[in-house]
Amino acid sequence: MPHFAKPDAGSWTEHYPELGTDPVDYTDSIDPAHYEAEREAIFKRTWLNVGRVERLPRVGSYFTKELAVADTSVVVVRSEDKQIRAFHNMCRHRGNKLVWNDYPGEEVKGTCRQFTCKYHAWRYNLKGELTFIQQEEEFFGVDKGDYGLKQVRCETWEGFVFVNLDPDAQPLADYLGKLSKGLEGYPFHEMTEVYTYKAEIGSNWKLFIDAFAEFYHAPVLHQKQAVEGEATKLIKVGFEALHYQLEGPHSMISSWGGMAPPKDPGMVKPIERALRSGLFGPWDRPDIEGLDPLPPGLNPAGHHAWGTDSFVFFPNFMLLVWAPGWYLTYHYWPTAVDRHIFESSLYFVPPQGARQRLAQELAAVTFKEYALQDGNTLEATQSMLKSRAVTEFPLNDQEILLRNLHKVASDHVKEYHDAASR
Repeated sequence: MPHFAKPDAGSWTEHYPELGTDPVDYTDSIDPAHYEAEREAIFKRTWLNVGRVERLPRVGSYFTKELAVADTSVVVVRSEDKQIRAFHNMCRHRGNKLVWNDYPGEEVKGTCRQFTCKYHAWRYNLKGELTFIQQEEEFFGVDKGDYGLKQVRCETWEGFVFVNLDPDAQPLADYLGKLSKGLEGYPFHEMTEVYTYKAEIGSNWKLFIDAFAEFYHAPVLHQKQAVEGEATKLIKVGFEALHYQLEGPHSMISSWGGMAPPKDPGMVKPIERALRSGLFGPWDRPDIEGLDPLPPGLNPAGHHAWGTDSFVFFPNFMLLVWAPGWYLTYHYWPTAVDRHIFESSLYFVPPQGARQRLAQELAAVTFKEYALQDGNTLEATQSMLKSRAVTEFPLNDQEILLRNLHKVASDHVKEYHDAASR
């Protein structure tokens, strides 16, 4: 019997009948043609989170983002009017990458008054306007007003910066919809102590989202990291979530756990007891506004044992808010049908002393250990999926977000193909 109530339909999956309950075809994770269609139908037409406003603290602050999946690089900058703008990172003279340092493929950040091309010294102001052409008299009637940087749609939500390569895309707020509304007011802006990890993973981008969109695997895969005896107990009980919600292409799962401090000190390792921290973050909740009461979209079940809510904003942005008062983000940037760049950033309120700093560092390194174990497992998954010995797989009720992700991605591809055939 389930420990937590399920909808009247009998299961969370059946609560959303459009999903169906049949096995799911995972050919979408191994077919090169499908991947190419995803690049066009999804990553060149949806809103992509590329960072936080804190990375652009003053006029002239900028950073670049490599979007290999969309065949481009963008530069995001705070311009003279203090607006955040994004441009294709490309000089209008002969197409050289405009902003880069020693290696063209590496992302960079900094502060400047203008952008100057390394090739022929064309210059652009922070609004993307062309202001200088080297030996302009050698050109034939060139009007600088016609050769500004190519702008990219750029909007923010709660301090998160998004870009969209489709100039006709719906506004960001409409795209993020109801799930994002329920998070507004959370003090993301207070959590500016950041730890970031990046790794190249040998799997399709959707497979890693699958791994973090369910906790069904946690008692099994991560039992080596748990305190001896606790993993065995959890396996016997199994995992169930508090709540699931689907809104358009986006989804969320609300989970118990991460109660701080734990009721039983034997459930955690000695270093965690000493620093009052661990995988679920520092135990001591920061004293800042916005955590009490929480925005209505968090802990929708209203459960006393709530630990974390995981939001999947399609296509490749996950936002996890933890009960002790911190959050983390996941990004999955495809580079091939069977490879992607996984990025994760952990955000804390700045520490007030050495113990708080060490507590945050322990949470960060513990998370890294768990996440890389997931990544290794997914490479094993990818290696067997490509055999095509089996292509359809049954998903249980706890894997509803996986079922939704693959359906939404496939629907985007189908709509793209239908539009192209008209």
